[in-house]
Amino acid sequence: MSTTIPPYITPAERTPRPSFKPTALDWIALLLVIIGALNWGLVGAFNINVVTRFLGDMTTASRAVYIVVGLAALYSLSLLARIPRRTR
Repeated sequence: MSTTIPPYITPAERTPRPSFKPTALDWIALLLVIIGALNWGLVGAFNINVVTRFLGDMTTASRAVYIVVGLAALYSLSLLARIPRRTR
């Protein structure tokens, strides 16, 4: 078992990347995206929309919930760029 590094790995790939430390905003955004996905799963599987059930159909409050979940999804896209990639 050899511990040599294969020649096709560039020096940039050999250097360790900083560890990923999620912030509180990252966790909140992830939680909102999961809640939104579960709501869509309920809509698709059982035709139950939890948001409209509690807040009404397209009221200001329900629209605000949809907007916040959508913004959380957009923010969560930035997580993909910050998660370290494996070098091997």
